Amino acid sequence: MINLLPADMKQNYRYARQNVALRKWVVMFLVALAGLGLITTYGLFALKQSANRYSNQIANYESLFKQENFSGTQQQVQSISNDLKLATQVLSKEILFSQLIKQIGASMPDRAYLTGLQINEVKGGLEITAEAPDYKTATQVQVNLADPSNKIFQQADIEDIKCNPDSNPVYPCTVTVRALFSNNNPFLFINNGGKAGQS
Repeated sequence: MINLLPADMKQNYRYARQNVALRKWVVMFLVALAGLGLITTYGLFALKQSANRYSNQIANYESLFKQENFSGTQQQVQSISNDLKLATQVLSKEILFSQLIKQIGASMPDRAYLTGLQINEVKGGLEITAEAPDYKTATQVQVNLADPSNKIFQQADIEDIKCNPDSNPVYPCTVTVRALFSNNNPFLFINNGGKAGQS
């Protein structure tokens, strides 16, 4: 078919077809833009609803915490825990004296005898006083107390030795020993399995 239309009219038809195609693209772009706007609006709305829901849950939990007094309960639990630790510390220093004195007496060298025990501070040790007939026996008191086979002290140091024959001619020497309990000492309440009745 031969197109006998004038050139101006042909050009107008071509522009008209291009305008129709362009209009379709513009309409499709506007529809896509509207869809994107709807999706964005729905997403923001859903996000706001989730934020509100979580805010309400947080408020409910905070109200529950206040009603149930969880902070007060936590403080009580902490207080009980601290009291338990303190009780354990006190019991770990509780000394079974009757057994301890027997063991110290058995550790004394010949011709020396125990005259005193003194606890200045509860730090796992005590001060022991003994009398002996001579200087050598007085020093042997410290050696015997420091002996690990006795299972009493991990350390024993001589604080003082005084020998005065005028005050006591039979036992002129007095020795003072500062001793520190060993960690596995069976004469402490905790290490003895809590058997206080044996003291």
